[in-house]
Amino acid sequence: MSAELGLGTAALGRPEYLNLGHGDDLAADAGPERYDVQRLRSHAVAVLDAAWEAGVRHYDAARSYGAAEEFLGGWLAAAPARRREVRVGSKWGYTYVAGFSPGAAEHETKDHSVATLERQWPETLAALGGPPDLYLVHSLTSDSPALGDEAVLRRLRALADEGVRVGLSTSGPDQADVLRRALALPDPPFTTVQSTWNPLEPSAGPALARAHDAGWLVVVKEAMANGRLAGPQSVLATAAHELSSTPDAVALAVAAAQPWADVVLAGASTTAQLHANLAARDLVVPAGGWEGHAEPAAAYWEHRRSLPWT
Repeated sequence: MSAELGLGTAALGRPEYLNLGHGDDLAADAGPERYDVQRLRSHAVAVLDAAWEAGVRHYDAARSYGAAEEFLGGWLAAAPARRREVRVGSKWGYTYVAGFSPGAAEHETKDHSVATLERQWPETLAALGGPPDLYLVHSLTSDSPALGDEAVLRRLRALADEGVRVGLSTSGPDQADVLRRALALPDPPFTTVQSTWNPLEPSAGPALARAHDAGWLVVVKEAMANGRLAGPQSVLATAAHELSSTPDAVALAVAAAQPWADVVLAGASTTAQLHANLAARDLVVPAGGWEGHAEPAAAYWEHRRSLPWT
């Protein structure tokens, strides 16, 4: 395994998420009080502590991940020496609107305007207790105006000049096209990208290789396909059995074996899941040979859109 494993907090900062089984997993650990922010904070801190003890040094959050930035910032403030040893990433462009309410009809709203950037940057500073190392446009798609919005690009260039590593995250079947557009920008502010890549959805791979060759930091998200690759019915179950491992660890190891990957995010909801995920570090898997599992990108993303938030 070449890439390092990091921890994403999408499943920790809010009580409901679209990872398969998330509600059951979180309720088992956090109890019926998981909609209480303080109870959720205690649970998130326990997972963060476990990640730190296991040597995880890359942590990823976003404004739309409920209170994830606040949880992460408080955890770092409780032991200030940690901040010098970790890489912290966050994202702007989506706003959490569910209010920690059970069964919310809407969880997040998207707006990639400069007004949202100007509002969310100070919110991130306050929640984290300082600037993140990486600051990304959240889930940039081809219908977003951000890559053609000079006001947005100018503000992002200013942040880059201040020492923040600016980037973008991508989602949707056109991930590769969006990333290629970003790479082709004149005077681009971007030097890091976070994209979905896994054996079911590998379409962004060639574009991520280009970004890596251009010196960008490449972070992989959703390596377990929101849980589709983690359970006993996973298409990776046979490989996991042969490796005396689990499908979630195999999925992370496959992503980490890609020569262009620098960081692969685990999205654990519990400490038990985290430790199972980190077993990927001990696996040796080939980078290729998984192509037979790939789905058409449009079908993959349509399926993802259909996943319930629990």
